[in-house]
Amino acid sequence: MSITILQRSPQGMRSVKLRNGFLYTVATFLIALPIVAGVSGYYYANYKGKSATVEQATIEQWHSEIKSQWQEIELAKQASQQQINALAARLGMLQAHVRRLDAAGERILGISGIDPSEFNFGATPSVGGPEKLTNQANSNISDINSSFISVNLALQSREQQLNVLESLLMDKHMGVERYISGRPTTRGWLSSFYGERSDPFTGKPAWHAGIDFAGKEGDPVIATAAGVVSWVGKRSGYGLLVEINHGDGFVTRYGHNSEALVTKGDVVKKGQSISKMGNSGRSTGAHVHYEIIKKGRPTDPALYVNRKISKS
Repeated sequence: MSITILQRSPQGMRSVKLRNGFLYTVATFLIALPIVAGVSGYYYANYKGKSATVEQATIEQWHSEIKSQWQEIELAKQASQQQINALAARLGMLQAHVRRLDAAGERILGISGIDPSEFNFGATPSVGGPEKLTNQANSNISDINSSFISVNLALQSREQQLNVLESLLMDKHMGVERYISGRPTTRGWLSSFYGERSDPFTGKPAWHAGIDFAGKEGDPVIATAAGVVSWVGKRSGYGLLVEINHGDGFVTRYGHNSEALVTKGDVVKKGQSISKMGNSGRSTGAHVHYEIIKKGRPTDPALYVNRKISKS
């Protein structure tokens, strides 16, 4: 069998005859093409399905690994934060020790009389010099913790030593401060002596257990030695009285005040203003009645008013 195809052209009608072999070839190709396309599509779809399955499993594995890594990072952050908190707590303890040492140093300077400019506890110490790095230039947390512990122990030791030194200096200083001497006023004049005198109200002989310093109303009355205030208030004959216990059996009394500047139990320093001069009680004018009691018995204050200030 053959097929003739007619084709018009400028030269006229042309004919093309297709033989049986060619027709068989074309028919075979047309029949095989859908089959090949179907089989190829099946295998391609099957390949893509397997590929998609592999990729999904890989993605899930990656997600799992990332999640595990994030958990490890979070645990590391928590551990680091705990270490930072511990270091911060140790640093706070060291800072507290340093503040106590500074306070003790300031107190010792005040007691000893050393020039504060020579030991300024509020300034950073002046240090310097060439340095050479050691093999342990990079420290780890364990080294830092050990250093904190060592410094903390050293600070505790220094604090104890300073407290002992302060106590010794305080004892020496208080020995000087408790030394009764000087006048109970910053100005005024001696208006009456210790001993027998004429009573200013009756004119009769009477015993005067102290000495009087006259002045102006409101003039400062000062403590003649350091001690603890043992009485503040009115007392018969004294008016408004301030009494100070200096230890070792010594007591001083300051009478006829217009106003008290201290209260019972206060610790006062030598030369501190304790009251204002007045005219309260049995008095004829503004003055301070000054008494010294030694082991329960009055003694002449003039012996102490004129004594030199102790240096030791």
